[in-house]
Amino acid sequence: MLELLLSLLILAGAIFTFIGALGLARLPDFYTRLHAPTKATTLGVGSLLIASTIYFSTQGSGVSLHEILVTLFLFITAPVSAHLLAKAALHLKVPRVGQRAAPGDSPQ
Repeated sequence: MLELLLSLLILAGAIFTFIGALGLARLPDFYTRLHAPTKATTLGVGSLLIASTIYFSTQGSGVSLHEILVTLFLFITAPVSAHLLAKAALHLKVPRVGQRAAPGDSPQ
């Protein structure tokens, strides 16, 4: 039963991480590319870390605190960094899909 749970978590983590990486490479502009690593990849890496926590906690060495702390740090910092990147892009007037840059809107 434990192997099935770990397998599902690892498979889900790999799929979400792949989707996030694919979205980062294939989406057309900065704003849509920002969603791929902050949403899908965060969920994928979090799933892999939870699988690692469960595995190493059941191997008799006690609760694995390192993976829990990394997971919490990831889930706290990913939305904050995405928000700051989006604010910086808006401040620099990075164009969106289908939006042309107006004359004089180029970043300096």
